[in-house]
Amino acid sequence: MSNGSAGATPGFLVWRLSMKWRVAVDRAVAPLGLTHAQYSLVASLYGMQRSGLRPSQRRLADHTGLEALYVSKLARSLESAGLLERTRDPHDPRAVQLALTEEGREVTRRAIDVVHGLLKQLLEPLGGLDSPRSREFTRDLATLLDAPLDPFSTSDNETEQS
Repeated sequence: MSNGSAGATPGFLVWRLSMKWRVAVDRAVAPLGLTHAQYSLVASLYGMQRSGLRPSQRRLADHTGLEALYVSKLARSLESAGLLERTRDPHDPRAVQLALTEEGREVTRRAIDVVHGLLKQLLEPLGGLDSPRSREFTRDLATLLDAPLDPFSTSDNETEQS
């Protein structure tokens, strides 16, 4: 553990790791004309399209954990760059569906390769990408992501109010 991490809380370490990852991905995908947030959007869209889906902006927002308004802003900038198409959903005129263009698919494939290399570097101290320890770490992260977080309902507040 680094010197700055000694005695740190799990919340602080999660924040530091997320910042380290965001900065590394930002730098890695910048030569492809993407930011980390744009990468998250196009990589998610790429995977969904490969599964035969043409998701709405709302569904992509839910999938990525980004705010719907931010996804809309990112989608408009990616559309301007020629990387994705936005069309009205024929079943719901209020919804906008997203799809990568051919250029968007190519840029995304290259970005995924770059970020995969970063992920291998990140997980090397845990034994590598496919190690049992990395798989356990991934399961733990998924568990934490699935756990509800309500800033107005903490066990400390409930204890103090009892």
